[in-house]
Amino acid sequence: MKVLSLNISAVRKVQHNGRAVFTGIYKIPVAGPVMARALGLEGDGQAEDCHGGVDMAVYAFTQENYDYWARELTRSDLHPGKFGENLTVSGMPESDVCVGDRFRIGEAEVEVSLPRAPCTKLAMVVGDPEFPKVFLATGNVGFYLRVLREGPIRAGDMVERTFAEPARLSIQEVTRLMYFDRENKRGAKRAAAVPALSQKWREKFLSRVV
Repeated sequence: MKVLSLNISAVRKVQHNGRAVFTGIYKIPVAGPVMARALGLEGDGQAEDCHGGVDMAVYAFTQENYDYWARELTRSDLHPGKFGENLTVSGMPESDVCVGDRFRIGEAEVEVSLPRAPCTKLAMVVGDPEFPKVFLATGNVGFYLRVLREGPIRAGDMVERTFAEPARLSIQEVTRLMYFDRENKRGAKRAAAVPALSQKWREKFLSRVV
């Protein structure tokens, strides 16, 4: 497991569908080191309440997913940072990475907190309003990390799993439960019991079992 690219951006104003949109999705690779703080990477901007904060401080997405979409969409412009991730990583499939897993990256330690929920900004950068639905259906959406120990990270850092959450609720499974298996009360209860899952998602799952 490795960080292949470290990507940050300031918030930009762009025109989309005839209106001004403020976004931090246009990430640019940097060599680093960059400090990973509790609220995100230094120099990185988030423009909306649904991105950033302690539970969504850093977003990771795999190069393997990029390889898949390059083939599926027959595109050559899907470079690191294109989907808005801070860390383009290798060897961390959503079927294996679980909510609550902890990893050491450089001098920082991070914890998996929830899957990414694709939004209209992703549709904007890909140029297809239907893409978020197709993206979500794969379950390979990347994952957010909270920063447990602040420290510098850089492209090329190895990623070491320091703790494996015993519940083993993968990012793929949480995504399926949230969006495609809404009547699965047993699954919702299991997800809500994982302490590391973001409070907002835990509350959504709990509302399905009462």
